[in-house]
Amino acid sequence: MDNVLIVVDDLEATKAFFIELGLTLEGESTVEGPLVGRLIGLEDVRATLAMLRTPDGQGIELDKFHTPDAIRFGPVDAPVNTLGIRRIMFSVDDLDAVVARLHAHGAEIIGEMQYEKLFRLAYIRGPEGIIVALAEKLG
Repeated sequence: MDNVLIVVDDLEATKAFFIELGLTLEGESTVEGPLVGRLIGLEDVRATLAMLRTPDGQGIELDKFHTPDAIRFGPVDAPVNTLGIRRIMFSVDDLDAVVARLHAHGAEIIGEMQYEKLFRLAYIRGPEGIIVALAEKLG
């Protein structure tokens, strides 16, 4: 896998959230024109893209569509059992520290638990309603 696309309305807030999570901004650009439109099946496309990478090289592409307008499908705070891709999970070394840093970027805890003696887990909701799961390996 090279990357996962997340379409967002507030590119700056979402980018800051993922950078705080530990991803690195690889690049940002604006794309537009008929070639882009043919590729993605839309007309009059103009979008700003930000590519971020995890320390192990996995990518998250954030797209802010200027034209045509993005379409919101369902509520921003859709529950985790809503059809479609619902969350992205990251391994972290210090769950409490990461949650505290992301809370400063508007993240809200959905829930936390310890799975046996193996993992501490937390589900949080970040900008744009994005659900991020965090897993801290124990022992």
